[in-house]
Amino acid sequence: MGDILKIDLGGGTHSYGQVADEPLIVFFNGAFTEALPPGQAIQLPVLFRLWVHNDAVKKGIWEVVGNLPLAPADAVEPYFFRQDAITGALSLYHSSFANTGWEHPASATDCDGLECAAVWDAEQVEDRLRDHYAGRPNKWFESLRMDKRALS
Repeated sequence: MGDILKIDLGGGTHSYGQVADEPLIVFFNGAFTEALPPGQAIQLPVLFRLWVHNDAVKKGIWEVVGNLPLAPADAVEPYFFRQDAITGALSLYHSSFANTGWEHPASATDCDGLECAAVWDAEQVEDRLRDHYAGRPNKWFESLRMDKRALS
């Protein structure tokens, strides 16, 4: 917890993230060509928080460049949404409740602006970051969006 990650985006640019409660990683907004001090990197605005497969850190795909305490807001597990693939029913999901997870039926309004409860691969996150900085839609994010047509 607290590891600061340098995420290579190719083309000489990189971004930063910080490990929260595994597998949650906080991603900061900014693409850089020069290294930032770890303390400055974690002061950047948060872009998104995702669950990421631990290979990104354990296998060294993303370089650990420091370790600092998480900001209080980043230490709190966010809510995610789930959508049943058959019924379209939505629920709010939070994994930290008594280490067992908590899930509760939800409306589309409850889920607006939340990330889908999914574990991302490092390559998918890198694609999403590159697409964000290029101002284009990301296929991985789009595939996990709430399907409002399935709601009834």
